[in-house]
This record gives sequence, structure tokens and C-alpha cells, in this order.
Amino acid sequence: SQVTVHDVEELTEKLFPIVEAMQKHFSAGSGTYYSDSIFFLSVAMHRIMPKEITQVIQVDLDLKYKANIRDLFDEFDNFPEGAVIGIAREMQPVYRHTFWQYRRENPQTKVGEPPPDGLPGFNSGVLLLNLEAMRQSKLYNQLLEPTMVQKLTEKYHFKGHLGDQDFFTMVGMEHPELFHVLDCTWNRQLCTWWRDHGYSDVFDQYFQCEGEVKIYHGNCNTPIPED
Repeated sequence: SQVTVHDVEELTEKLFPIVEAMQKHFSAGSGTYYSDSIFFLSVAMHRIMPKEITQVIQVDLDLKYKANIRDLFDEFDNFPEGAVIGIAREMQPVYRHTFWQYRRENPQTKVGEPPPDGLPGFNSGVLLLNLEAMRQSKLYNQLLEPTMVQKLTEKYHFKGHLGDQDFFTMVGMEHPELFHVLDCTWNRQLCTWWRDHGYSDVFDQYFQCEGEVKIYHGNCNTPIPED
């Protein structure tokens, strides 16, 4: 098997001009730090990786695998026409919180509502990037343009700090057809921070996940169950 190591500095250099405009909307700090660009790698991966690389799985480090990651590659075959990214739903009401103003102005909206019918947003701990589809999607590439990012952040009154995850979530509210939603068992998030921060009444509607877990995600430093 072949292992290729990429230089972070080199990647950041290519990334920065593409993602600079979105950083101010989805970064933790105020202002746009050059080094923050790496948190947007997935968003522009199709512009940075060589053309012969057509599919990439990008994963966080705080994961524990209970199934063969090879099986996750099969999910690329399930992408519907027009979808470019495979991603699981966010399992906490974080975006119910983030979109509070839009939700108040649009009381009937599905934005921020729990599954199965709502749009709870996405979690970028496990990402399937169909680079070929990302390159070919006119819509997806339009959405990377600063004017489009600005337009959507204004429409949704969106200010986030979670990098690529925020971008994918916001775009998913507007264009769900760009995403293939992975089953929660492929990214079983364990963080319960929002349960104790004002959302205990609805928390379990977001947090439940039926089925045998394939990947555990110990986000917000949550311990992962031992075998």
C-alpha cells in the first residue's frame, strides 16, 4: 500500500485564497488566521488534490473503528445523482442554537429541527469526498464563491466556529441535494455538552442512534466505550 505525506504548510498555501472569505464566518477567532485555513481543507479538497485522486475519506482523530473502513468506501456507490459529499448528521442541537434567529423569523422551518424530518445540520468527523463530483458540480463550486457565502450567511444569520462543518451545514439547509446522508452508525458522536446547556428537553431527539455502531466519535473529549 502506498502512503503519501502532505505538507500542511503547502496545503494551507493553496487553501487560503479559496477559503479566506468563508473563514470569517466559520472560524473560532475573530479575524482570518492563515493557519485556520486547514480547518476548511475538505471544502476545497477537489481543487488541491491531483486530478487522478477521485475519492477521499477524511476523518477526525478522535474516532474508534468497530467496522472495516473499507466498507465505508462502498457508500460512494450510494450517492444519488448530484450529490458530492457523504456526511452524517450532527447529533446534538448545536445548530438549533446557531440558527435561533432564522428559526424565530421562520417558525415553520425544518432548519435546526431534529431528525428524521428536520435538518439538524452535519458533523464533519467522517467525510466522504467525491472529488470527481465536486470538480464537476457547477452548483458546489458556485457556493464556494465569496458572494454566495455572504448571501447565505446573511439569509440564515449564520455565525459559526466549527470550520468546514459549519459551511456544509449551512449549504445543506439551502441545497440538501449536494449531500448523501450517512447513517448515524458511521459517525456515532458521544458528546453530550448541549444536554447540560439549555437543551435537555429536546436533546435525545438529536442524540438517539439505532443500529450497530461502526465508528464511535469521542467528540468534545468524551471517552469512547471499551470493547
